[in-house]
Amino acid sequence: MNHVTKKVLIAGGTGFLGYNATLKFLERNVEVGVFCLPSEIELGGWFPEQVRLLETDLFRLSQAEIVKLIQPLGYDTFIYALGPDDRVLPRRPAYAFFHEKLVEQAKKICAAAKLSGIKRCVVLNSYYSHFDRLLGQKLSRHNPYIKVRIEQEEELCKLGETGLFDIMFLELPFIFGTMPQRKPLWKEHFLDHFGKFKRIYFPKCGGTATIDVSGVAEAIVACAYNGKNLGMYPIGKLNITYEELLGIMLVATKDKRRVVMIPSLIAGIGGWFMGLGQRLKGRESGLHFCNMMTHILNKKFYIDYETFSNELDYKSLGFTGGIDVISSIKATMSSLTE
Repeated sequence: MNHVTKKVLIAGGTGFLGYNATLKFLERNVEVGVFCLPSEIELGGWFPEQVRLLETDLFRLSQAEIVKLIQPLGYDTFIYALGPDDRVLPRRPAYAFFHEKLVEQAKKICAAAKLSGIKRCVVLNSYYSHFDRLLGQKLSRHNPYIKVRIEQEEELCKLGETGLFDIMFLELPFIFGTMPQRKPLWKEHFLDHFGKFKRIYFPKCGGTATIDVSGVAEAIVACAYNGKNLGMYPIGKLNITYEELLGIMLVATKDKRRVVMIPSLIAGIGGWFMGLGQRLKGRESGLHFCNMMTHILNKKFYIDYETFSNELDYKSLGFTGGIDVISSIKATMSSLTE
C-alpha cells in the first residue's frame, strides 16, 4: 500500500459516485467530509451521519475562498467527482458549457485543494479519454465532450508536475446501480430516443465496458491508496455488446420491443437528423450523434479488468471490482418501473 488515507474530502460526495465512494471509505474507517449544496443540507436521513458536511457551492467560490474553507480541516486526500457527463444536453455551443464546468472549475477547485495542503487527488474522468488516445485523437476532434475531458486531464496534470501533489485520473465507462433519492438516467439515454418506434435501432458490431457503482467506489479508494502521480486508469468490470445490453434493458423495463442492429452508416444518417433536431431547439450534445453512430457505438470500447486492478493493487485491499454487472443492469432498469 503506497499511501494511507486518513481523512478524505469529496467534492460531489452526495452524488451517485461520491456517495458510494463515501460508504467505501467509511468501511475502511477513513474520516470523510463532503461538499454539499445548500439545498442538500437536509439529506432526509439517508446520508451517513458520521460524514462532515461542508455546505457550499464550489462553482461559485473563488480559489482563495475554497482554500480558506478547507485548509484548517487537515484533509490529506481529495476526490473530485463534480461536473456534468455526456448525458447532459446544454444550449449551444456545447464546448463552452462543458469547458467551463469540467476544465475551468476543476482547475480552480483542485488547485485550491493543493494550496490547502492536501497531498493526493483523484479525478473522475471518462473512458472516452482512453480511447481517444488509442485512436489518435479522432474522437476529440468531433465531440466537444471528449475534447473537454482530454483538456481536463492535460490541465490538471500540471498540478502534479512538481511532485508535491499527486493527481490521478479514473476513466469511467457506463456505470449501473442505484442510490437513495436519485433515479438512474439510462432509460432515457438508451431507450427513450426510440419512444415513437416499434423497434430499437442501433449500430452493428459495437460494445462497451460496464461496471456497477460499487466497482467505481472500489476504484476510487484503490486509486487514493495506490495510484501513481499523473496516472490515468481506464476501468471496467464487464465487456458487453450493445445488442446484449439493450436486450437486458428491454426485459428489465418490461418493454416488449426488439433490438434491430443496422449498418453504422445508416445509423449515422439517423444520428444526423437527431442532431439537427437539437440544433433547431438551440441545443447541442457533447457527443455528436452522427459521429457517435459511426465512430463510437459501432466499436468495441472494452477495458481489461486485470490490467488496472493490478496497477491499483486490488489484491492488497481485498477488492473484486464490484458486484455482478448483469445483475446490476437488471436492478437498475427495474427500479425505473417501480
